[in-house]
Amino acid sequence: MQGLSLRRVVGTVASSISHQQLRRQRINSLSLPSIIPKPSFSLSSPIPRSSFHSLSTITTTSFINKPISNGGFHQFSSDSAPTEANGEAISDAHESRLCNDVDEVEYGEDSGQRVALGLDPNAEKLTVTDAYAAIDLALDSVVKIFTVTSSPNYFLPWQNKSQRETMGSGFVISGRRILTNAHVVADHTFVLVRKHGSPTKYKAEVQAVGHECDLAILVVESEEFWQGMNHLELGDIPFLQEAVAVVGYPQGGDNISVTKGVVSRVEPTQYVHGATQLLAIQIDAAINPGNSGGPAIMGDKVAGVAFQNLSGAENIGYIIPVPVIKHFIAGIEERGKYVGFCSLGLSCQAMENTQLREHFGMQRGMTGVLVSKINPLSEANKILKKDDVILAFDGVPIANDGTVPFRNRERITFDHLVSMKKPNEKAELKVLRDGKECNFVINVHPLQPLVPVHQFDQLSSYYIFAGLVFIPLSQPFLHEYGEDWYNTSPRRLCERALRELPKKPGEQLVILSQVLMDDINTGYERLAELQVRKVNGVEVDNLKHLCQLVEECSEDRLRFDLDDDRVIVLDYHKAKLATSRILKRHRIPSAMSSDLLECGGEEQQIVAASQQN
Repeated sequence: MQGLSLRRVVGTVASSISHQQLRRQRINSLSLPSIIPKPSFSLSSPIPRSSFHSLSTITTTSFINKPISNGGFHQFSSDSAPTEANGEAISDAHESRLCNDVDEVEYGEDSGQRVALGLDPNAEKLTVTDAYAAIDLALDSVVKIFTVTSSPNYFLPWQNKSQRETMGSGFVISGRRILTNAHVVADHTFVLVRKHGSPTKYKAEVQAVGHECDLAILVVESEEFWQGMNHLELGDIPFLQEAVAVVGYPQGGDNISVTKGVVSRVEPTQYVHGATQLLAIQIDAAINPGNSGGPAIMGDKVAGVAFQNLSGAENIGYIIPVPVIKHFIAGIEERGKYVGFCSLGLSCQAMENTQLREHFGMQRGMTGVLVSKINPLSEANKILKKDDVILAFDGVPIANDGTVPFRNRERITFDHLVSMKKPNEKAELKVLRDGKECNFVINVHPLQPLVPVHQFDQLSSYYIFAGLVFIPLSQPFLHEYGEDWYNTSPRRLCERALRELPKKPGEQLVILSQVLMDDINTGYERLAELQVRKVNGVEVDNLKHLCQLVEECSEDRLRFDLDDDRVIVLDYHKAKLATSRILKRHRIPSAMSSDLLECGGEEQQIVAASQQN
């Protein structure tokens, strides 16, 4: 899909706009603003990631994260160079495949054709002028975003990687706010915006970011910027074959671009940036570098936000639908910050096999899914049990494949219903337990995995003692091992990152990431990349706890128990002295990250505070 002239796009959009308006129906309760993650039972085992540039799959109901290989999505924010989710350049051949034009779609205008389509032949039709006004409104709302980013270096956590510049798109919504993608401003240090037809760039501040749903809100203080700007209204989920126009600043030029396409499907899709399964709209308009954050216009309203495409396929782009956008904005307006999406904390299995259903006492006509695992930190862990069969959620029957009705003759995973819930909202579950039907009420909350799948906009945590570098395990750390991190990173750490569940709030897997060589630690260098289990016989809860145990040690010897029954023993007083010279030798400003300052002594706090300032 190449950029088309404005009037050509307008003509196409106008030709189908009456069809869009007349087919617009009130969406039933299953399609209210929400997200729709992929159920855990659709993935039987981890699959090594190849060209699929996400970190793993997090499902709202499932808490088991798995790397997925599924085609190869790209998120695009730079119009100066095509970039993948991991920041590497993609090939020009792929770029050219995305630039093929798409045939225009027109619907019959006579009453007979309209009746055949199930439309009202007497309904009012919108003209080309109306459609032109809608696109013209978008031109006074869409902005180009210039971002300077600096991401953490997880191998050297006391410093960031080199600075880089990216570009993307955004558009104005109500309340003098700019909506864009989270990956456009992730790890930002400075953000500028420029409106259509203006040579001036204005400083912007990031008000809120939702990395799971790949959305962010910017604010601009300059009154001059807001002169002549209009905000766009959010619409509904489009029906199949409805026409949309994607407006943004893709590569190939500096001015605004408009491309057209039609809706191909609406279903849960993996969000590359947030590594989540949420509802997305597939369109046959290319989403090129720089398009990210731009609106997809349908009629006179926004149908979604452009954010990624599918590599290896021609003209397959994805936009974030309005329900996900509204969920993101509502959470910020109600709580003042992004709160995430709720989860039951369950991993479920489909019950499509007749023998399986008979074994668990399901009668003829009963349908549901089998509970296989429960997150210990979830509310469901207090109520549900392994081998329970969930028959219905909030009165909506769940099919044996885990789906519920969605719109007209469509089905979608029941996690959709969970996602519609606000934090701490109650949910009613009908459960089959030991052959008897039971009804339970559960409060739903957003849940975090034991090992974070992303850590954007955060400083890396670390603690250095006697040249031993301790960090909390995270998937971004594993990604430092390269594109094929699932196979090249330490196998044991990878498996724990994808499978283990938290047992207590605030729990982390603390690992010895590397050893900065010195006389004090000679012989311990081969123990890197092992998890730290105990310090002087006390089990380690998280990195902050480890830091406290070391700093408050009152014994002459300090012992670390690691995986594989490996042991590190240090003379505590000699190790304290060695720490200072090792830090000086490697030009490391502080022995601990700023989030651990209260654990360190007064000297460490002063040094770290001065570096932070």
